[in-house]
Amino acid sequence: MHIHTEVIEACKRGERRAQFQLYQLYSRAMFNICTRMLGDHAAAEDALQEAFINAFNKLHTFEGKASFGAWLKRIVINKCLSKLNKRQLFTTEIEEIEHQLPEEQTEKPPVLSPHLVHRAIKTLPQGCRMVFTLYQLEGYDHQEISEILNISVSTSKSQYHRAKKLIKQKLTVGETIG
Repeated sequence: MHIHTEVIEACKRGERRAQFQLYQLYSRAMFNICTRMLGDHAAAEDALQEAFINAFNKLHTFEGKASFGAWLKRIVINKCLSKLNKRQLFTTEIEEIEHQLPEEQTEKPPVLSPHLVHRAIKTLPQGCRMVFTLYQLEGYDHQEISEILNISVSTSKSQYHRAKKLIKQKLTVGETIG
């Protein structure tokens, strides 16, 4: 049984208080996803609101097989992808990116300020940022990413490795924290 079953059931009955409560429970985490994927605060707010509207309209389809958070996250990610496609920011053909994966590094990465890392992620090309965000921050594997973005697994892997390389280039050892 889901920990928020009572609230979810009240939402299914259209109770506004329950909808507000569910929004309060999940909005911060979902907003963070929107921000990371869209890279723009205002666009993230719009996507979040639209995703919650979609979720409340489709709540009758939630069966509890997965957690509510996972179900909602999928709606949020789909809304962000839709916004990106509409804004035509996803213009680089991902399939044109090299599919050669660099060898894994054995050295330990330095400890970096989360603010600096976040800034570096925001500067990534759209395709790299999407794959990096879904893999590293949202916990999807390359197979799942390939299905979400409609790309090959090897493209997902190459985009991820390219993102890591670009982030590493943007961050210098002088920016580490102790």
